[in-house]
Amino acid sequence: MDICRAGQEDLAHLARLLWLHAAPDEQAKQSIESFAVDLEAWWTDHDDSHLAFVARLADPEPQVVGMAWLALVARVPRPGAATRHSADIQSVFVVPEQRGKRIGSALVEAASEHALRLGACRVTVHSGSKAVPVYERLGFAPSRQLLQRPAE
Repeated sequence: MDICRAGQEDLAHLARLLWLHAAPDEQAKQSIESFAVDLEAWWTDHDDSHLAFVARLADPEPQVVGMAWLALVARVPRPGAATRHSADIQSVFVVPEQRGKRIGSALVEAASEHALRLGACRVTVHSGSKAVPVYERLGFAPSRQLLQRPAE
C-alpha cells in the first residue's frame, strides 16, 4: 500500500470515493460522472486550502482504496507569527472490502503529519462515534477549549 498526496490525475478516484461515502439520498441527487465535474471545479477553487491524500494498492492491479482530506485554515497573524494556520481532517473513507487493515489510520497519519510539517498549531477532526477510538489511538484527544455551535 502506498499513501501519497493526491494530484489532479486522482480526481476521478476521489469523486468515486466521495460518492461512495455519501448517503443513498445524496447519491440519488447526482451521478458519479456529474459529481466528478463539480469536484474538479471545486478542486480548482480550493487548491490552496484543501489537500487530499489517497491510499493505493498495487496488487493485483493498481487501485485507489481510500482517501483523507486536509483543510488548512489561515489564522489571524500574531507578532512574530505572520503565517499561522490550523488544520482539520475531513472525509476519511476506505472502501468496505479494505477496512480493518489500518489504511484509514495511515491516511490520517499522513494528513496530520503533513499539516504539522507545514506548521499547523493543531489538527482537529469531527468524527462519527464509531471512529472516535481510532482517532484517540492516533493521538487525538478532546479539548475543553475547542467548542462548536451547530447549525439549527
